[in-house]
Amino acid sequence: MTNTTRTKPVRRGARGEYAKTRERRKAILDAALEVFAEGGYRSGSLREVAQRVGISEAGLLHHFSSKVKLLEAVLTHRDDRALEMVPMRSEDGAATMRGLVALAAHNASIPGVVELYCTLSAEATSPEHPAHQYFVDRYDITRSNIERALEFLRAEGRLRPGMTSYRGAVAIIAMMDGLQVQWLLDRSVVDMEIELREFISGFVDIDWDIADEAEASA
Repeated sequence: MTNTTRTKPVRRGARGEYAKTRERRKAILDAALEVFAEGGYRSGSLREVAQRVGISEAGLLHHFSSKVKLLEAVLTHRDDRALEMVPMRSEDGAATMRGLVALAAHNASIPGVVELYCTLSAEATSPEHPAHQYFVDRYDITRSNIERALEFLRAEGRLRPGMTSYRGAVAIIAMMDGLQVQWLLDRSVVDMEIELREFISGFVDIDWDIADEAEASA
């Protein structure tokens, strides 16, 4: 008697494939961030990124079609990491300010990434630079989010007289970027966390200890 029962082929679930692809992309982005931070975007090669992940250059290009696309994804990846620390979309303006100060403290632990950001942001002022539009959009979004946070604080009566939400947002971004450059030049004379906190305190009424108290009681 002929056995006509057919065994259905085993198919790997779409979720499993998606998760595997997502993990591989994240590994590539982490490696690229390290490579670009260590040697700069122009010096960092796709081959070196691929080697750190343990794949071929062709395998890397399967996920990111060019070095420019990889750079764009790396910058977005860096911002995603920052957003984990800064609740930009929160309606608690004080929490956003505390997050910015926490980010400044965190940046002191990743000098290579800070250097990459400072170098690229300066280079990207040229419209021909591959990261030009990214930085234009990033500054616009960051400025709008900080302005929104300061508006919540203004509504609570915590923004000092004479300061507008827009001016405050522009000043905070300028302070953060300027502190990073000074810190890269001489880390012994600038504490980015302390200086940013004191600067914001000059025009915003914030109890900086609340975050520490909340963590202690958690």
